[in-house]
Formats: sequence, C-alpha cells, structure tokens
Amino acid sequence: MELKTARLTVLIDPAKKLAFEGLCAKQDVTPSQVVRRLIREYLAEQGVEFTPSGTSKSASRGHTS
Repeated sequence: MELKTARLTVLIDPAKKLAFEGLCAKQDVTPSQVVRRLIREYLAEQGVEFTPSGTSKSASRGHTS
C-alpha cells in the first residue's frame, strides 16, 4: 500500500462528477479509491511497472520491454 500521496486535479463536467460521486456512494467507495484503482489498472494494461512511494523501492521503473 502507498504510504505517500500526491494530488491530481482533474476537470470534468459537473453532471458527470455528480453521477460519479453518486455511484461511488452507492458502492460504498470513495471517488479517490476508484480513481486510484483505474490508474493502477491502466498502468498494468500499458505494461508500466512501478513501486509505490514509501516502499523499499520508491523509484519508478517506467516501461518494461
């Protein structure tokens, strides 16, 4: 689990934000939890490996080929 965090600001349509927050509430998860999961899944799909900040290997390794 990540021990450090950084802020990511995303601009989206207000209606989409409201719908997203409502769905998250129904699923008992926070919007941040969902966004973090989506980012992890996207990185995995693209073959990008990383070590979470605050762990023993804190440097990002980038693309693997």
